[in-house]
Amino acid sequence: MKTTFGIYGSGWRSEFFMRVAKLLPTQFTVDGVITTDPSKAERFQKLFGLKSYPDLYDYLKSNKPDFIVDAVTKSASFNVTMNILKKGIPVLMETPAGSNLSVLHKLHKEMPQNAKIQIAEQYPFHPLHQARLNIINSGKLGDVQHVQVSFTHEFHALALIRRFLGIGFENASIRAMSFPIDVISGFSRGGAPRNEIVYIQTQMIAFLRFGEKGERTALYNFEENQHRSWVRTPIIQIKGSHGEIFNETLKYMADYKTPVEAPLTRVNMGENQNVEGYGLKGIQAAGEWYYKNPYMDSRLTDDEIAVAVCLEKMATYVQTGEPFYSFTEAAHDAYLSTMIGKAISEDATIKTQTMPWVKFPRDIMEKN
Repeated sequence: MKTTFGIYGSGWRSEFFMRVAKLLPTQFTVDGVITTDPSKAERFQKLFGLKSYPDLYDYLKSNKPDFIVDAVTKSASFNVTMNILKKGIPVLMETPAGSNLSVLHKLHKEMPQNAKIQIAEQYPFHPLHQARLNIINSGKLGDVQHVQVSFTHEFHALALIRRFLGIGFENASIRAMSFPIDVISGFSRGGAPRNEIVYIQTQMIAFLRFGEKGERTALYNFEENQHRSWVRTPIIQIKGSHGEIFNETLKYMADYKTPVEAPLTRVNMGENQNVEGYGLKGIQAAGEWYYKNPYMDSRLTDDEIAVAVCLEKMATYVQTGEPFYSFTEAAHDAYLSTMIGKAISEDATIKTQTMPWVKFPRDIMEKN
């Protein structure tokens, strides 16, 4: 069934959701964008033929969306989300509201009890991460006890860490540090740099122990803007009792004396004599499919594929109440990220505490 949604906000990320919907027209329709900026409203009209509205009231007079994507800035997100929820409309937040924990506490306390809200945390749905998670779930790695994530930052990285470790809302002991490091400029949303510039960036490293006995551990390792650098390599290391994934290499034991090493290979259409189309077909390792692209015919980038999955899962959530990245999860990951910053600023080991949204997670209450 086709899903109709609106977009609140007119920045770069709003265009991202719009492009995904445009590339998947049989699955998604955007019925309008809400923006107070006339120049951006004109831009959306020119790029996407999309009607804009100055406020939520005018938008709702003409539209009945399945949900609305909140893609405004963090500082504006609280009020926008609350206004939509109070109208009884489900919200897909582009990012957790607010730049600090007090805003998350306020949103948790004040949102309607029956609020339907999820966060578009796309990174776990990237093709390679999905392949890694499928390998973990296959049991080939055995008991996964340690991960290193040097791929993205803040709550995004924590979302990956918790999924790779297979943990929920366990408290953690955190030790962290940061230091300056020089790096040549890379690409940006606007494209390649115009000239050579060497920036001083901040490298953050944190060690987290989860659970009462610290039996699950993680290394958070991120250099500021490394995800937009041509000279920095992302690192994903997942250590299990019987195997390991290091970036795009899988190692495991076929039996107690037979080691297997295999690359995670992207299988693409449209190369050489292949005429199936053009794009990612899936990811294989050791002769098995660990990921198949659900949007093979649409020429989506990895990030666009992941956002499309979030939109599809949001549509399912609206119909069934089945969460995929709830406010509870997002708030918890944002909290852990904040505690990493605190461990750095205080130069001390920080032990996290159970937050109110974990004691009374709204998605579980709603589902039950």
